[in-house]
Amino acid sequence: MFFLYKMKTKLSLNNETKSLVGCVFMLTTKLAKILLLVTVFALVLCGCSGNKDESKTPANDDLSLTELTEAAQSEPTYGGSITVGITQDLDGLDPHKAISAGTKEVLFNIFEGLVKFDPDGNLNPAVAENYHISSDGMVYTFTLREGVKFHDGSLVSVEDVIYSIKRSAGILEPKDPTVVVESALSVISDVVATDEKMVEVRLKQVDSELLPYLTCAIVPKDYDELNTKPIGTGPFKFVSYTPLQSIVLEKNEEYYLEGVPYLDRVTFKISSNVDAAFMELQAGAIDILPYITDVHASQLPKGYHLEAGPMNLIQGLFINNKVPPFDNKLVRQALCYAVDRQAVIDMVAGGRGRVIGTNMYPGFKKYYDESLVNTYPYDPEKAKELLKEAGHPNGFQFTITVPSNYQPHIDTAQVIVEQLKQVGITAKIQLIEWSSWKSVVYKGRNYETTIVGLAAELAPRETLARFRSDAENNFMNYINPDYDGLYKQAEIETVEEKKIQLYKQMQAMLTNDAVAVFIQDPYQMTAVSDKLGGYTHYPIYVQDMSLVYYKKGTNPINE
Repeated sequence: MFFLYKMKTKLSLNNETKSLVGCVFMLTTKLAKILLLVTVFALVLCGCSGNKDESKTPANDDLSLTELTEAAQSEPTYGGSITVGITQDLDGLDPHKAISAGTKEVLFNIFEGLVKFDPDGNLNPAVAENYHISSDGMVYTFTLREGVKFHDGSLVSVEDVIYSIKRSAGILEPKDPTVVVESALSVISDVVATDEKMVEVRLKQVDSELLPYLTCAIVPKDYDELNTKPIGTGPFKFVSYTPLQSIVLEKNEEYYLEGVPYLDRVTFKISSNVDAAFMELQAGAIDILPYITDVHASQLPKGYHLEAGPMNLIQGLFINNKVPPFDNKLVRQALCYAVDRQAVIDMVAGGRGRVIGTNMYPGFKKYYDESLVNTYPYDPEKAKELLKEAGHPNGFQFTITVPSNYQPHIDTAQVIVEQLKQVGITAKIQLIEWSSWKSVVYKGRNYETTIVGLAAELAPRETLARFRSDAENNFMNYINPDYDGLYKQAEIETVEEKKIQLYKQMQAMLTNDAVAVFIQDPYQMTAVSDKLGGYTHYPIYVQDMSLVYYKKGTNPINE
């Protein structure tokens, strides 16, 4: 009760104070952006090069990031409530129907699969106690953990597991057309129970990358209120959801893992954009705010600190390969030469980020082809030559469609617009709401270019699957039969070294065809209250609140 009162006190600013805070913040932000663009323009004129030694950039200064994180930790306590700022409304509460990474990162706290990722990227048993893969790779056998309960108190059964996996794989009868079928699970031929605690997942063909997709949420069989009253097995239980406002979770007192979660209650507060959320943080109404910009990071108020780490997110200028003039590979390659990726990172994120040249996440180290970073060094003159060869000696005009709720992508677009002017290309930015982006760009493919981040997939093959000619999520409209052939080979390849080589061939093909201007694996910058510890970065797109705690001496319920 004391904490609730304290939060209300934080929010009770008078109108004059709120207005002053808002005006100061908006003025500071606008000035910062103006300075950003002026600086970029100056750098371009001075010949800012992408060939600098990247090992000396702040993006690779891992020690300082580690020190930031370690300095934030201290002895944890139990109890208390926090508010986490998010800048995207949820697109549903049913985990098998959610599309947006922003939704999935919240639902991570409610639902779990047979296995679950840890902060180091390892797959650990979750609803399952252990698993075994047959020698021929055709059968995955899972033994369920004893005593795991859903949030309504009912025990998880083998029937629930079979129902959940079949539903996610699209092989449940009758089929629900609104379920987002996980294509990687299409390899499953059947899911059967061999006894009351054991489930076999049987495959049509060998698949060495199936296990990460068995993180799909286990839900109660035939439960028809998942999208309004979701029930899972995770560390937090659903309390309420108000569209465009908040989703509230409370501690699962019967969670099977001892020691977590620490907090009693977590509210994910939804704001229209990161600027609005940051204003609330400045007013003390938000305790944790992920995905802040470099401008925000430089303006953290007293009582907050910055935590940063790689996101395993592919940020790029994604191109509709079917729309003129981008149906010409020379034009796409010209864009790649005209964009100074390191300058984008320096200007937008204060150097926090990693330049990339491929669609593969650097976190998939053995599959990632780092040599592709150097395919398109910043070279405006080369860009002009290609434009002339493509029949556009005086450049052309086009639109960059950007989701309005992602400030880092907006800032990136602003920098790129200035860079492209140097080669005679005029680009304009069109801001669009996230829901409209999904329908117009992602599903409708009605756009020229867009700047977004593709969230880390669970297995390296899926980062390549979206570029298949027939893939539903191939919103770039990339059509290449040779690429499709390589993908089919890799899909059934069981020798790891051969699979790696095929993956690298596909990456090189995408880069050489300039299917997109791959920019960076950004660093996630998160503002965290000094009272809190345990905030953890994952190699996948999640916000794990089970590890967050109030430090000893700061917990409001003990004051």
